[in-house]
Amino acid sequence: MRNGIYTFKGIPYAQSTAGKARFMPPKKPEPWTGVRSSMYYGQVCPQGPRAGWAVDENAFMFEWDDGQPGEDCLRVNVWTPGLNDNRKRAVMFWIHGGGYSAGSGQELKSYDGENLARRGNVVVVSLNHRLNALGYLNLSEYGEQWASAANVGMLDLVAGLEWVRDNIANFGGDPGNVMMFGQSGGGGKVGVLMAMPAAKGLFHRAAVQSGSSLRQLGPESSAKLAAATLAELGLTGSQVDQLQKIPYERIVAAGVDAQKKLNPGGTIPGSGMGINWGPTVDGRILPGNSFDPHAPEISASVPLLVGTVKNEFMNGIGHPEYESMTMDEVKTRVTQRYGNRSDAIIDAFRTAHPTAKPFDVLSLIFAAPTRQNAITQAERKAALNAAPTYLYWFTWQTPILDGRPRAFHCCELPFCFDNTDRCAAMTGGTPQARELAAKVSEAWINFARTGDPNHQGLPKWPAFSTDKIPTMVLDNTCETKNDPDGTALRTVPHSPEAHTTAGVRS
Repeated sequence: MRNGIYTFKGIPYAQSTAGKARFMPPKKPEPWTGVRSSMYYGQVCPQGPRAGWAVDENAFMFEWDDGQPGEDCLRVNVWTPGLNDNRKRAVMFWIHGGGYSAGSGQELKSYDGENLARRGNVVVVSLNHRLNALGYLNLSEYGEQWASAANVGMLDLVAGLEWVRDNIANFGGDPGNVMMFGQSGGGGKVGVLMAMPAAKGLFHRAAVQSGSSLRQLGPESSAKLAAATLAELGLTGSQVDQLQKIPYERIVAAGVDAQKKLNPGGTIPGSGMGINWGPTVDGRILPGNSFDPHAPEISASVPLLVGTVKNEFMNGIGHPEYESMTMDEVKTRVTQRYGNRSDAIIDAFRTAHPTAKPFDVLSLIFAAPTRQNAITQAERKAALNAAPTYLYWFTWQTPILDGRPRAFHCCELPFCFDNTDRCAAMTGGTPQARELAAKVSEAWINFARTGDPNHQGLPKWPAFSTDKIPTMVLDNTCETKNDPDGTALRTVPHSPEAHTTAGVRS
C-alpha cells in the first residue's frame, strides 16, 4: 500500500499454459489456501528479441522492463483505493501493446496504475496473455483438439475479463462498469473483443488507442504461418502433438523465423503488409472481421473512444539526420510506397501544413493510414446509432531529444495514466506535461465512469458524427476541430489491416 492505493501484482486468473495446456483454452486457476503474496509481476509470455534494445535513444526513452518469460503468464495486476468496502468504482481494464507478438503488462513505466487509481478513485487492472506462436498458431487442420489454438491469446483476455467479473467487487470495483482500453496491438485486441461472443457483457466501455485494425487474419493466412512454423521445427502434421513437449523457446524462435521467410522484404509497421501473428476469423470464436464491413452488432451499446497520435510510426528517435531531410528525399520515400500517387499526396499535405519541414510532411503522410482507420472505425461504430463514439488526435510534441521524437507512437500513454513524471524520459517531466496529463487522464476516467469523456478541464467534446468528424485535439491547448487534415488524409491509400503489423517489438 502506498499513498492510499493498494497494489496487487501477479495474481493468477488462469492456470499455467505449459505442457498439455499449451495451445489450449485457458482454465480456471487452481485454488490456494492461506495468504498468497502478490507483490511482484508474474511471468510474461515468451517472445522474440526486441530490436529497440540496439537503438540507444529508443532504449533511453522507453526504459523497457521485459520481465521474466514463462508459460505461467496468465496473471492480473490490480491497483485500487479500497478493499471490501462495497464501493462500486469504475474498473479500467488495460490491454498492453506490442502487436500480437510481444509486450507485457509491465514493459512500460506508463502502465503503472497507481496514479490513475488515485486520481479517479477507480480500480485499474492490467494483465499478461499469450502472444505470437504461443497464442495464435492455427493448428485447426491437424485435429479437433486444436480447434481453438489460433485464438487462445484472445480467449486469455476473455478469461481475464471473467476474473474481473467474478472478483473485482472484493477490490472495491464494479463488475457492471468495466472499461477496457488498449494501445497499439492492445487497441486492436479491444476491437476484436468487441466482436467476440464470449466477451459479450464483460465490458461496458471501450477505448482503442493507435490500434484501429478493422480486419483480422483469414484461416488461409494463419494456416500458412502455422505450417511454416512447423516446418522450421522439423515437424510434420502427424507430429503436431510434439508441440506440447518441446521447449517454448524453440517454438517462439521458429515463429519468428517463419515470419521472416514468409515476408522476405520485411514488413512496414502500420502498412498492413506481410503475414503476422494475430487472431483468426474462424466463424466461431471470432465469427467475422471485427469492424469490416461494419461495426459489431453484439457491442452496439458500448460507447467507444478512439484516436491516434500525430506522428505514428515515423519519428526522429535514433535518426537526427531526418531533421535535414529534403523534399526530394520525401518524394523518393513516398513514391516507393505509393507510386504515381505520390505527387498528389505530397501536394495535399504541404497545402495542409505550409510551414512544415520536409520530414514532418513525410511523417504525417506515413501516419495517415493509421489515422484514417481510426476515423473509419468511428464512422462504422456511429452508424449503429446505439452508443456514442468519441474521436481524438494527440498532437503534443515532446521536448526530449530537442523535440525530434515529436508525437511518437506510445507518447500518449504517460498522459492517460497520469504518469508523466514517472516517464520523464518520454515527457521531460515538465509542468506542461503534467497539466496535459491531468486533462487527458480525467477524460479517460470520466469515459470509464459514464461513457462520456467530457469534463470541465476540456472544451466541449462532441460525440462523433460522419458529417463533421468532430475531433478532440489533445495538446498544450486542447481544442475541438472538425475533420482536421481530412482533405489531405483522403489522398492516402489505406488498408483495413493497416495496424496489424504495428507495435511489434520495436
